[in-house]
Amino acid sequence: MDEQKKMPKSLYGMKPNEILGALGLEKSYQAKQVHQWLIRCVTDFEQMTDLPKMLRADLDHLMPSLTSSTVIDSRTDSSGATKLAIRLHDAKVVECVLLTDKEERKTACLSSQVGCAMGCSFCRTGTMGLVRDLQAFEIIEQFVHLRRIAPDTSHIVFMGMGEPMANFAEVVQAIKYLHDPQGFNIGFPRITISTCGLVPGILKLAEINLPVKLAVSLVTADNGLRTHLMPVNKAYPLDDLKTALLRYQHVAGKRFTLEYVMLSGQNTDSDSARRLAQFIRGMDVMVNLIPWNPASELDWQTPDAKEIAAFTRELDLLGVPYTRRFSRGRSVNGACGQLAAANPQ
Repeated sequence: MDEQKKMPKSLYGMKPNEILGALGLEKSYQAKQVHQWLIRCVTDFEQMTDLPKMLRADLDHLMPSLTSSTVIDSRTDSSGATKLAIRLHDAKVVECVLLTDKEERKTACLSSQVGCAMGCSFCRTGTMGLVRDLQAFEIIEQFVHLRRIAPDTSHIVFMGMGEPMANFAEVVQAIKYLHDPQGFNIGFPRITISTCGLVPGILKLAEINLPVKLAVSLVTADNGLRTHLMPVNKAYPLDDLKTALLRYQHVAGKRFTLEYVMLSGQNTDSDSARRLAQFIRGMDVMVNLIPWNPASELDWQTPDAKEIAAFTRELDLLGVPYTRRFSRGRSVNGACGQLAAANPQ
């Protein structure tokens, strides 16, 4: 039992040489074998059949579980979206989602925090407040749990619970591990970080020049309304956000996405369209229009087809480039803005 207490909470996030030391292995190639089995998302040492049987038994005694977290609930809707509730090593609960698009491409939507401190008024996660940051291995393990369901999961978005830029170091560490060609080999262009607009994080991303995709939750280009909807705008108003985005684009040299959650009667009129067109001037962006996904705790309305059509006509006239997102996972509360979990105090 004392030996078990010395074990790390998880082997995920470790390089082979770190696994070698953590498990007390005598041969470096055995650590590489363990690492490769972890990438295959096996559930225990017994499945690592190229390791000696006695060693497998010893390792299983030392570390009965290869992950620090456990799936406690799984729900799938008609779109093929699957939401997992995952209990962490300290009994806190986080959610992640597997999304399947029309081309059958599978994307892991990962959380970076338990809860969220940003308090966006249209987001269910914001009602939780911030419980704590996730460590890199806890982020990686979400991907592992989803990969066990769908081994062909090829894309990652940090659009789950929490603000990735508020947990920058752990998120970047997880991304580098998931990208490693000797590991999961998820290409940087297949990874997206989404932020509500934390300017220091955007500038830091530009500074390290990590070639992932960037998505920014804009919601409105009206400073007053954005402050009402998104408290982050008090600290980083639209002018500061645009300056940071221009800096990021100068360094990254590529298009980014502005997420625009459409709230009925709030940000879908002609004035909102004109403000949006003015905000994106001088930037290479794509606006992602997202009809608000209902949450029982929140008193907003999803715009109907007529309201959305009128708004998109205005955007067309103004030359605003946009796409329409068709929500997946809504019926299991797994769509954008719907993630939340009850956590012990």
